[in-house]
Amino acid sequence: MGFLTTHVLDTAHGCPAAGMAIKLHRGSTLLAETITNADGRCDAPLLKDDAFQAGAYALSFAVAPYFRAKGMILPEPPFLDIVTIAFGIADAKAHYHVPLLVSPYSYSTYRGS
Repeated sequence: MGFLTTHVLDTAHGCPAAGMAIKLHRGSTLLAETITNADGRCDAPLLKDDAFQAGAYALSFAVAPYFRAKGMILPEPPFLDIVTIAFGIADAKAHYHVPLLVSPYSYSTYRGS
């Protein structure tokens, strides 16, 4: 069976984004909720085994709370608060890795390995 992983890199500070809250949704259903570890990764796959199915998903990353906790002063409202990446899983037998590279004013993502 396939599985889903993610990690977050803080491009403003040049380090892994440790302590960032992440949520995984399929439609309106919350499937997983976690906090990144010291390496900016999750301790376990967000989705695996029978729960890993083809379909549309969304990862939400709590960007503004993370940067505020790092001591950055952000405007109110922040330019980026919650970054949501909507993506699709076509092959439920594959590994999907969805990284986030983020600063308070920009982000990028890609399908990683």
